[in-house]
Amino acid sequence: MSEDNTPTSEAREPVAGDALISGLSVVESQPLEQRAEGYVRLYDELRKRLESDDVASA
Repeated sequence: MSEDNTPTSEAREPVAGDALISGLSVVESQPLEQRAEGYVRLYDELRKRLESDDVASA
């Protein structure tokens, strides 16, 4: 954390990782026919996060 007690990007990263693992667990527990849709949603969410981080750091 920084001196003003706001979390740094390093402090937030495990939370995002936990959300990814949780999302993958949900997708894996679904019937095979529904997994592809779940993976597409996870992919889109990750792509949006990565692209927004690129814009924020530019």
